[in-house]
Amino acid sequence: MLHPADTPADRTIPAHDPATLAPLGEAPIMGPDEVRAAVGRARAAQHAWAKTTFRQRRAVMRTLMDRILDEHEAICRAAVRDSGKTMVDAALGEVFPVLEKIRYVLAHGERDLRPEKRASGILAQKGARVEFHPLGVVGVICPWNFPFHNLLCPTVPALFAGNGVVAKVSEHTSWSAAPYLALLREALTTHGHSPELVQVVTGYGATGSALVTSGADKIFFTGSPQNGRKVMEAASQGPTDVVLELGGKDPMIVCDDADLDHAVEQAMLGVFTACGQMCVGVERIYVFDAVYDEFVRRVTAGAKKLRQGPPLGAETVDCGAMTMPRQLDIIEELLADATSKGARVLVGGARAEHLGGQFFPPTVLVDVDHSMRIVHEEQFGPVMSILRVSGEEEALRLANDSAYGLGSSVFTKDRRRGDRMAAKLRTGMTVINDYGIAYMIQSLPFGGVGISGIGRINGREGLRACTNTKAVVTDRLPLGKGVSVYPIQPTTYGLVRAVCGVVYGNGVRGRVKHVADAARLFAREVRSRRAGT
Repeated sequence: MLHPADTPADRTIPAHDPATLAPLGEAPIMGPDEVRAAVGRARAAQHAWAKTTFRQRRAVMRTLMDRILDEHEAICRAAVRDSGKTMVDAALGEVFPVLEKIRYVLAHGERDLRPEKRASGILAQKGARVEFHPLGVVGVICPWNFPFHNLLCPTVPALFAGNGVVAKVSEHTSWSAAPYLALLREALTTHGHSPELVQVVTGYGATGSALVTSGADKIFFTGSPQNGRKVMEAASQGPTDVVLELGGKDPMIVCDDADLDHAVEQAMLGVFTACGQMCVGVERIYVFDAVYDEFVRRVTAGAKKLRQGPPLGAETVDCGAMTMPRQLDIIEELLADATSKGARVLVGGARAEHLGGQFFPPTVLVDVDHSMRIVHEEQFGPVMSILRVSGEEEALRLANDSAYGLGSSVFTKDRRRGDRMAAKLRTGMTVINDYGIAYMIQSLPFGGVGISGIGRINGREGLRACTNTKAVVTDRLPLGKGVSVYPIQPTTYGLVRAVCGVVYGNGVRGRVKHVADAARLFAREVRSRRAGT
């Protein structure tokens, strides 16, 4: 299914369950030739797909949605075994967003991609519109934290916009790619379309690099800022357009008038869902001094109650395993730096080695300040870093003291305060009295500023990012020839200047003073051209 050319033992990626360390299987390491071949197959299939109607594309999407609902448990179990998350985290983080993405394109995709009329400005005799045409083949480089979601969510809008897709899945979660690809292809073949329209390639960084330089028409990359820079550099050789989603260091601000029960609940979800392995996970919590001690008391009590273990071993496990072994090292390094500078661990703080897999427990860290690496570097783990602030001004200043700028949240009962603070946060998204749900509102664009990335996915902006946005100008009225410039006359420059004054002068007075010059020069221009000089 993945079209490996030759996969001896030294050309495969071993996969294991992060929670049990049990082997799952292997995936082929594909080289540049295989990647280019995959792009070629997708491109050949895309020629016919580009000619389909929106109605035909909706039929495929509806079938895909139905098959996802049918295979809900199998999809979640595969994600659990490949990434270590719980079944609930898989249901909420893998399947739910994909279904909502499909629902959005079914309801609004055609509207977002229909030709759009634009104002013609001074050229009133012309019609102006924007058309949205397929790009051809879109390359997707997926991260490892949500294997089903990360493959499907970029693929759905790309397909609906008329493109083929080649996705390079993460080497850490390649095992589940085959059944997920099968769902996509089944939806296509059910309606008579080529399964080759969607391709999956597997391998390490070199395979991803090969996709960037394969001739794909656009690259959607999700990963670290360091790798994002490499993708951008390689894409510049084309040049190939890129959308980069490069993670976050999302701040949560808890004001002194916040509903503390709700803020604590959302903080727990924002930090500990999927063991913190989310780009929109909450990684910094700024709590007003007046409620700091009570907030810490409540989250500490809550974190101590969370249950961790192999997620398929019991239905009541709250926190699963870490997908990538290296991530445990990163968390330990950040905690060691923080505690050496005065931070205190109230809950957790060390690997849960007794569980046997790649487990790091829910951790609460207090007395945190901006001298510590954990405030500035993406941890991607279950560590709640809590910082005390004196009030609104300090909270905003510290929240914005980050190279990242993906998401943010503010908790307050005062709507005006929430709106005011949201406007001052330097992020691509702000949610008031909740965390991360901007992603679930698929009409909204998703993306960040700073080193959190370039471009947007989701919403109208994300769907149109999968297209060639084409400007088209037509004749509104059969007026014949347009303005003739050649041969240039002695009066031509003066006439153009006078016309600029008539059209763009400041107010009626500013425009009228140019009318006489424009009329005089126009008459001379006409006489000169008739005389053939």
